[in-house]
Amino acid sequence: MGEIDVMDATQLNKLIIVGDRVLIKPLKPVEKTDSGLFLPPGVQQKDKIARGYVINVGPGYPIPALQEVDQPWKESAEEVKYVPLQPKKGDLAVYLQKSAYDIEFNGEKFIIIPHSAILLLYRDDD
Repeated sequence: MGEIDVMDATQLNKLIIVGDRVLIKPLKPVEKTDSGLFLPPGVQQKDKIARGYVINVGPGYPIPALQEVDQPWKESAEEVKYVPLQPKKGDLAVYLQKSAYDIEFNGEKFIIIPHSAILLLYRDDD
């Protein structure tokens, strides 16, 4: 994740990811095949699967608040609770490209995807 400097990381923390969404910095697509043939950009964009680093993660899936009907005098706490998501900042994610939404922030390209579009995570705990 060395592509993002400290200033950008501070700015990225200002982006609040909502619900079950994940913010990803996509890796550059493969530009040539193993045999050395260069691929045109149109072929790279049609790939069904892409990969990138997780930058930020939303709070998760909201759990509906249970109302205590038998105690109407109690003030209900409307605090929303969430089921957390699996990805963490710094994970390498393999995701379905068709579910991705492209955004640009500070001149850099990012992807927002739903948690369900992530197929695989690689986490290097070192």
